Amino acid sequence: MSKIVLVTGASSGFGRMIARDFASAGHVAYASMRGTTGRNAAAVADGGSFARNHGVDLRTVELDVQDDASIEAAVKAIIAEHGRIDVLVHNAGHMTWGPSEAFTSEQLAELYDINVLGAQRVNRAVLPHMRAAREGLLVWVGSSSAAGGVPPFLGPYFAAKAAMDALAVCYAKELAPFGIETSIVVPGAFTTGTNHFAHAGAPEDQGTADAYTQAYPPRFAEEIKDALAATVPDWADPAEVGRAVVSVVASPPGTRPLRIHVDPASDGAAVSYAVIDRVREQFLARIGHPELLHPRPRVV
Repeated sequence: MSKIVLVTGASSGFGRMIARDFASAGHVAYASMRGTTGRNAAAVADGGSFARNHGVDLRTVELDVQDDASIEAAVKAIIAEHGRIDVLVHNAGHMTWGPSEAFTSEQLAELYDINVLGAQRVNRAVLPHMRAAREGLLVWVGSSSAAGGVPPFLGPYFAAKAAMDALAVCYAKELAPFGIETSIVVPGAFTTGTNHFAHAGAPEDQGTADAYTQAYPPRFAEEIKDALAATVPDWADPAEVGRAVVSVVASPPGTRPLRIHVDPASDGAAVSYAVIDRVREQFLARIGHPELLHPRPRVV
């Protein structure tokens, strides 16, 4: 059955791939982004060409995860058109690169606003409709960094991704009684094929950044990037992330996994999360509510 899917941060990278994969699988995919008539006008035009050339239902909608009014308008438009949103994909995010101390507190607040509060804003607009329908699926595009290898210079970004993961895990339990499922897709460090590193934010406190540069060996930061890239095998394909997200939707309700790992670099997150999630499951049983591990089936 065709689903109505909303993907945040879909102007490029994983979000662009995910939206197109959903459309290609026969769903109605809304690729949301900000600046549809400005900075991302070319992305809108490219998406329209993709839809026409492939005969799929890929649409673009203006949605800024930092703006409640923008989110409300986007959700209202989709609901008016279809009466529902079946799948919400939290993909919008921003990466930073540099020594953690050199980022101002305002920069960290901005990063959290995009990566964490943005998801909360969109949830508050979409979830009332899913709760009323007593079904739905939230897919969160996480990061292996929250439980796997942690190289330097990505601290603020990793912290934001860890916060988003914690929020997703709590939502999974709280939404289960409404029949709403949660899956977290965990990509590894894809250093090519996306714009993450190319568009990463830099620290504003250049003096502090220079102090770290002077303390490390020459080209240390570049060597870290090269080392990260070397962990990713040549056959790694970031498009696997989009296919993994679509596969979650294709699975029968009630069987969808909490996590799917797409990490060719194998940074250890799959091992760590297996333990972490099992401990959490056991704790739910200890407090007498193991039923929160699975969504309540919808009564027709």
